[in-house]
Amino acid sequence: MIRHVAIIGAGFSGTLQAINLLRHDGPRATLIERAPEPGKGLAYGAAYEDHVLNVRAANMSALPDDPGHFVRWLATKGREDAGAAFVQRVTYGTYLRDQLNEALAQSSDRLTVVQGDVADVQQAGEGATVTLADGRAITADAAVLAVGNLPPHDPPGFGRALSAERYKRDPWDRSVPLGLSDDDTVLLVGTGLTMVDIALLLESSGFNGRIVALSRRGLLPHRHDAPGPMHEKLAERPVATPSALVHMVRERGDSIGWRNAVDELRAYTQAMWANGTDAERQRFLRHLRPWWDVHRHRLAPQVADRLAAMQASGQLEVVAGKTIAAEETPDGIVVTWRRRGNDSPETLVVQRIINCTGPQGDLTRTTEPLLATLQQRGVVRADPARLGLDVDGCARTIAADGEPNEWLYALGPMTRGAFWEIVAVPDIRQQTWNLARRLSNAQWVGGEGL
Repeated sequence: MIRHVAIIGAGFSGTLQAINLLRHDGPRATLIERAPEPGKGLAYGAAYEDHVLNVRAANMSALPDDPGHFVRWLATKGREDAGAAFVQRVTYGTYLRDQLNEALAQSSDRLTVVQGDVADVQQAGEGATVTLADGRAITADAAVLAVGNLPPHDPPGFGRALSAERYKRDPWDRSVPLGLSDDDTVLLVGTGLTMVDIALLLESSGFNGRIVALSRRGLLPHRHDAPGPMHEKLAERPVATPSALVHMVRERGDSIGWRNAVDELRAYTQAMWANGTDAERQRFLRHLRPWWDVHRHRLAPQVADRLAAMQASGQLEVVAGKTIAAEETPDGIVVTWRRRGNDSPETLVVQRIINCTGPQGDLTRTTEPLLATLQQRGVVRADPARLGLDVDGCARTIAADGEPNEWLYALGPMTRGAFWEIVAVPDIRQQTWNLARRLSNAQWVGGEGL
């Protein structure tokens, strides 16, 4: 019987796991976080004032069984009728912290928050022992890895010789917008949501210099539109090859609009991914993922407007190509790159490079000490697509021998290899709810799958 669960990481996934264990009257929980403030994680703890959610408030409840929870919370803060709004991320971080504080106040001794860096997790009998870097040990009947997103990998041609002043490996480093002049050129590697956040951050910080955003295909996320008229949604999961599915979505898009055609797949995406072969998944990742990402993960209208204005003014240039090498000189970094569709290399001298390629999950390349240790011991393994941790449908981690660990679970973006659609609040809130039910032996409790 599970009486105590140790949760490693107090971002969205870990915080919601602890809260849901309490809500299901489940086992005692210890929530472990290395950052000074639990309950926000990188997504909401590192956000700046002008960063907004990419999803309307009406679909951002942390509780799958209470869809209006976040909107009601906003109303208590003076934000009436906020359901259609794209709220600031720092506000959402406050919301999550409030939920954690409320849970702590109501939990008696059933929830404990521990600040510390986890160095190792080992099986101890039928349970687990979590060892912190300072030597403390926490014993539990099960442990949950809720480590969030891993930092991006270095782009091709980038070595360790680049200085921390010129090359920002971590886009959320607070020094990213500092020390620049309007005569400088900044290279943002990547053109997805992270790039958008950093471009807006540079602009709002007063930087008026040139910004070049580079990615393999030079695709930008599309914008959200106002909700359209009601339409009859798909009645069952599509069963088709990726190429046939693209054709189907295009046809549906002609009929109901491409946003609706993409969004109506939401209810089936995890099952479609689970039923795909490894070869089909790899083809999707190689050929379709960039287009899926820019259509599926969209920008708030006000963000899209700001980005378009930066492009129209000439401050922001988006190019398609790949980096080859980067060499630091007294004047900056000389980047050698190849434009898409062109075999001739070009050079670009920039004063700062910011890695905006987005979070990565390849365990074979991770520098996260805990995950590297667990992988080296064979406790966990990379999923076949190298997207994160290999887990089964119950979120149990899979060991190197292929057997699931009954004592070690994983949640959130690091489980993309099994679930794919598991990086946004609507999906993670359901995952944490389901695992809490399992650990609490409360599978009879219902919850709306949003």
